[in-house]
Amino acid sequence: MPVYYVNSYDITDMEAYSQYAPPVILLLKQYGAVVLAADLEAIPVEGGMKRMNAIIQFPSEAAALQCYNDPAYQPLKAIRWGSTDNCTMTLVHGLEL
Repeated sequence: MPVYYVNSYDITDMEAYSQYAPPVILLLKQYGAVVLAADLEAIPVEGGMKRMNAIIQFPSEAAALQCYNDPAYQPLKAIRWGSTDNCTMTLVHGLEL
């Protein structure tokens, strides 16, 4: 069953953050992930708005957690932590209809 990371955060250092996305995309592909949405100009409908909003689909919970804990992701995560604030990252299970 697919799972989804739903990520939202404010980018505080765009120059540093620009070093994050390209290598993360390559890592995501190794785990069969697909970026379904990523937006710096999302439309706030309710609640507090954050600058970056993304939805990333993984084929399984195991793949999503393995990617997050992959040693190659740790220095990339440090870039994200150092260039963003107000981060929320939630792993959501897909529905079987």
